[in-house]
Amino acid sequence: MSQMLALVLLTAILFIGDAVSIRTKAWIPSVFVSAVLFIIGYWTFFPRDIVEIAGIPPVVVTMAIFLLITNMGTMLSLKELKKQWKTILIALAGISGAAVLLLTIGTMIFGFEAMIVAVPPLVGGIVSALIMSEGAQVAGLTSLSVFAIVIYVVQGFVGYPLTSIMLKREGKNYLQKFRNGEITVEAGAVEPEAAEERKLKLFEKLPEKYNTNFFKFFRLSVVAYLAYLASVLVEPIVTIHPYVLCLLFGVIAASIGFLEPRVLEKANGFGFTILVLLLFIFDGLKDATPSMLLEILSLLIGTIVIGMIGMYIFSWIMGKVLKVSKEMAYAVSLTALYGFPADYIITNEVVESMTSDEKERAALLSHMLPPMLVGGFITVTIVSVILAGTFVTFLQ
Repeated sequence: MSQMLALVLLTAILFIGDAVSIRTKAWIPSVFVSAVLFIIGYWTFFPRDIVEIAGIPPVVVTMAIFLLITNMGTMLSLKELKKQWKTILIALAGISGAAVLLLTIGTMIFGFEAMIVAVPPLVGGIVSALIMSEGAQVAGLTSLSVFAIVIYVVQGFVGYPLTSIMLKREGKNYLQKFRNGEITVEAGAVEPEAAEERKLKLFEKLPEKYNTNFFKFFRLSVVAYLAYLASVLVEPIVTIHPYVLCLLFGVIAASIGFLEPRVLEKANGFGFTILVLLLFIFDGLKDATPSMLLEILSLLIGTIVIGMIGMYIFSWIMGKVLKVSKEMAYAVSLTALYGFPADYIITNEVVESMTSDEKERAALLSHMLPPMLVGGFITVTIVSVILAGTFVTFLQ
């Protein structure tokens, strides 16, 4: 198979996944559709190394992950996080609940290694799934390597309907209070502020024309390299995964004005980076034989059920302490299963289905959208990377 034919086939699969997701308003996740098509391809005519043939070897993926996670750090808005402190605590409680039950009850049923691999992808996104899949592969745990990808692929099917149910219950109660005049909403208080547009303090005198895409990539690469260097320097004392430090260094670099927020997007490199990561994620499915998928089916179902129960119990307790309804608390925790933009889409669809009055819509959005967005950011972007970076060391 030629390189360009391989690339055409792989990008076609990703597009079909996107198209189905758009058509079904994200109820059928794009990653699920793409994963099914990849498996069909591997079971029929795809060469096992089709992703490498297309021009994406592991070394390119490693570069993409370093850049992407460092970019994630630049997106952190400290101002908004301070406003949504209750949301952060609830999101952390939900993730803790899933982790605690999986590492106790789950370990007794399925074993320690399986649960170590399961937790980060279940409560995180593409990066955590990739970290755990690679870690399991290096440790010789082929079926668990595939499991890390499969759980990332299917978790949305559980998260979407559960979130919708919780938000509808929360919205119904909130709307009743709003109609009775018990609640008033300030105009324009709908979405949280975007990441602060911090200026490049260290390059204030640099003419804008010199802030080219390559200069952005250069600065981003420097920060990622410093994170890697720091992980190497502290290795004799403590093991810290370089990806975790990339996130921290990204936050610091944006705060001091060395990097602008969302620098990878502004350098026009974000889309390609995600393309590289997705193709490499699905490359792990080449080992997913029919017998292996049947073998991990009970593990998959058990992990999700136990994780969801733990997430509900801990988020309910934290919501009780912070005087947040159990429905809203659970919905915030569930953002760990999908993150942005699904959290935005689901919240808007729920609001649209509940009322046609613009004031009522604005009231519902102002109440539910900010915590949903912040919850998704905290879980998928920050916590899952830290969890994956920590948990993967137990497989070494």
